Amino acid sequence: MTYPSTRFYNNVVCTLFLVGVVTLPVANAKPAAFLQDFYVTWSDSHIKQLDDGRAIQLLLDQNSGCGFASKNKYLFGRVSMKIKLIPGDSAGTVTAFYMNSDTDQIRDELDFEFLGNRSGQPYSVQTNVYAHGKGDREQRINLWFDPAADFHTYSILWNHQHVVFYVDEVPIRVYKNNEAKGVPFPKMQPMGVYSTLWEADDWATRGGLEKIDWNKAPFYAYYKDFDIEGCIIPGPTTCASNPSSWWEGVAYQHLDSIAARRYRWVRVNHMVYDYCTDRSRNPVAPPECMAGI
Repeated sequence: MTYPSTRFYNNVVCTLFLVGVVTLPVANAKPAAFLQDFYVTWSDSHIKQLDDGRAIQLLLDQNSGCGFASKNKYLFGRVSMKIKLIPGDSAGTVTAFYMNSDTDQIRDELDFEFLGNRSGQPYSVQTNVYAHGKGDREQRINLWFDPAADFHTYSILWNHQHVVFYVDEVPIRVYKNNEAKGVPFPKMQPMGVYSTLWEADDWATRGGLEKIDWNKAPFYAYYKDFDIEGCIIPGPTTCASNPSSWWEGVAYQHLDSIAARRYRWVRVNHMVYDYCTDRSRNPVAPPECMAGI
């Protein structure tokens, strides 16, 4: 596979995305200090707070990875954070940012997984959706910029109509509520927000062909601007069904024309894997794959 250069990525971004920008809402947005909304779930020695707790550094070495989670669970809303990924040769590493219901066989989960690369190749981000315990809905895109050079914003918008994954306000994936077609949709179980940095060189880079080079360790990823807006569960029983919540507003029930154009651009130019078109796994495309956006 021939990959376009980083310079090409930057030119494309300037051409397509810096004109007519429409942003996600910032009403009530309040990027928080890490410990305000999160706690360390494993390997406390590998997570370092920076800038008086407004940013953190995650570390992966041969001894351990690390992870953190939100103190609360949420039912609908939006979660976002800015992440600067591992620079250089990061093959075999995975930096994950996701929501999970922690309900084992019937879990709901919304995943961003950033798959490390060999130096000079683009970073891939894999998204996946689990609903009522059913997953295997992986999609991958190659990012059109270097996500290790600076911070970029990664967001999940979740309402009754759809789940949208955003990279710098560019939608890269839409999972619609297709319950009318018998497709499960996550809407009953609250989910926590999680992140981990870990070794996965049995599958992460080129299907496991590229192994982690521990001579390049330790590996670092950086996070800041933690922002969660949603219905805390347990909490007011009317919150999750309240149509006046901004994320349930008419403007967020579907992509507007600019967002739809960006979404198509990503899918045409940067998608490298889609379970919908993998006939070895799905001889007949799953019904949600026919729904468009």
